[in-house]
Amino acid sequence: MGTRVLVIGGYGFFGSRLVELLSRQPRLHILVGGRSQASAQALADKLSPGASSHLEALAIDIDSPSLARTLSTLKPDIVIHTAGPFQGQDYRVAEACIAANAHYIDLADGRAFVAGISALHAAAERAGVLVTSGASSVPALSSAVADTLAAGMARVTDIDIGISPGNRTERGLSTVAAILGYCGQPLPGGAPGAAVGWLGTYAHRYPAPVGRRLLSPCDVPDLVLLGPRFPGSPRLRFGAGLELTVLHRGMNLMALLAHRGLVRNWAPLAPLLKRAADWFRHLGSDAGAMHVRVSGATADGASLTRNWALVATVGDGPFVPTLAAAALVRRLAAGQPLQAGALPCLGLLSLADFEREAAGLNITMTAEA
Repeated sequence: MGTRVLVIGGYGFFGSRLVELLSRQPRLHILVGGRSQASAQALADKLSPGASSHLEALAIDIDSPSLARTLSTLKPDIVIHTAGPFQGQDYRVAEACIAANAHYIDLADGRAFVAGISALHAAAERAGVLVTSGASSVPALSSAVADTLAAGMARVTDIDIGISPGNRTERGLSTVAAILGYCGQPLPGGAPGAAVGWLGTYAHRYPAPVGRRLLSPCDVPDLVLLGPRFPGSPRLRFGAGLELTVLHRGMNLMALLAHRGLVRNWAPLAPLLKRAADWFRHLGSDAGAMHVRVSGATADGASLTRNWALVATVGDGPFVPTLAAAALVRRLAAGQPLQAGALPCLGLLSLADFEREAAGLNITMTAEA
């Protein structure tokens, strides 16, 4: 039968892309789960002809009080939670996985949600399962890159990270809602000179075909999780950007209005604002990018800066947040040991793991000193 992998939200924006990646791995039994069995079945039917693993559709509701009992009946080896936004969610899915003795992985990028998963550590350890949050672009990929770039540095002084999707790339409603939730809100320490979400702008030049993009401060788990991993208490800056200047400046204006108290929270307007942004979908490109820059010093005091960049084209950018979960499934299915317990997704994967999962996609990763 193979390793049973349940993907909750499996036909959603990121979930469907993750299921597509997993379907290329051999000897998996993939359960495509969500509230609509018809939607899950449609995806399973679409992917099955070219799949290397078996796909099965099922209806599952994470808000059901019988969730733990349902998981115990399904007996998945691994559960992947992709049904965001995770800001404001509790840990009922992870707790149900622990009760069912199933490994738990999620694609969360909400700072409080990812950092707080450690509260389940003792229970996960007793159950002998891995519970990890943030198996996404951040902090899983960003930390793996930072670990690689910081190798050999006796002291790390600065870590700079940014993400900018192409405007023509499809965007999910839950992602839009999550971004709007912190627009104009204070950020935790680690964003020097710009401690408010989307307030303030700077530019970064990415490899072709992306080029120069505007970035603004973004609330991510990295702001509280990355610094303690490295010697020297590095300053950390994380920025996100929109390809079209008019949309990016619009986010800056919205941040200013929220910061001044004229708007309490933009998140409830996510459906309306997403529709408005979609009016501009014919403009720009389908090329997105991510970068990590680490600066520090060697043991003899020599300054050192290393850079890494990812470029995604032909609309493949939304696959990037799914690479970590696919890599973890590959390792667990192969019987490679991962320590039991609950923790943010840092230090579990190497950069090579991400490069392997990106093979065959229009995604390139380059590093330079």
